Amino acid sequence: MYETLTLELSGQLATLTLNRPDKRNAISSRMISELQSALDQIEHGHTRVAIITGAGKSFCAGMDLEMLSAIATQSAAENMDDSRRMARMFRRVWSFSKPLIAAVNGAALAGGCGIATLCDFTLAVPEAKFGYTEVKIGFLPAIVSVFLTRQIGDKHARDLLLTGRLVHADEAAKLGLISEIVPAERLMHRAKELADTLIAASPVSLTRAKRLLTSAAAASVDADLERAILENARIRCTADFKEGLASFLEKRKPVWSTDLE
Repeated sequence: MYETLTLELSGQLATLTLNRPDKRNAISSRMISELQSALDQIEHGHTRVAIITGAGKSFCAGMDLEMLSAIATQSAAENMDDSRRMARMFRRVWSFSKPLIAAVNGAALAGGCGIATLCDFTLAVPEAKFGYTEVKIGFLPAIVSVFLTRQIGDKHARDLLLTGRLVHADEAAKLGLISEIVPAERLMHRAKELADTLIAASPVSLTRAKRLLTSAAAASVDADLERAILENARIRCTADFKEGLASFLEKRKPVWSTDLE
């Protein structure tokens, strides 16, 4: 049914695995669509809790290179549509009605970091790395910034988003990006253990608690997302984005424009 992920339903637990290990589970247009379809399937079924993890050695390396390359040739209208699709995916993860546990088995970068840290609980192996690296290729972490500033505060968000630096699991835990560090051999066991704790709670209470937490911030999140979608689309038309992408693909140092546009 799915090409970019797998979905296993076992009793009241769903396990969703990003399944493009040869691409480090990078986000493609197909994955965006399939992730939302899988969440719909989980939400409308009998499962109570979902775990999201990655196949292979990475959780998710961010946007797929082919998708990035295609963006460079898109029209302004196509960029707006694409930005809106990305925003819908992240908001869907953030507002999902059932508890979501991210079991981060490796690097979670850019959009992959967004998926991992927007879950209710984020467990990570000690070797995991996190980061919003968009500024290094002339892109803009606009959409994830809406959620990140609320999650870890303005000062920490500025640090991560403006430097594009990577942080290891121990620092990610101190910043509030992740909930717990777990040895690799125990990662899925611990995720299922946490799922069992949640399943033992009242389903009505959990659903209403999540709805309360989401609704309290929904209006301001949606307003900020509209601005972020616009900025995400706009930067795709800049010379720096095109140069950053070209230099990344060509494995060379970028030559940035002096025009701030």
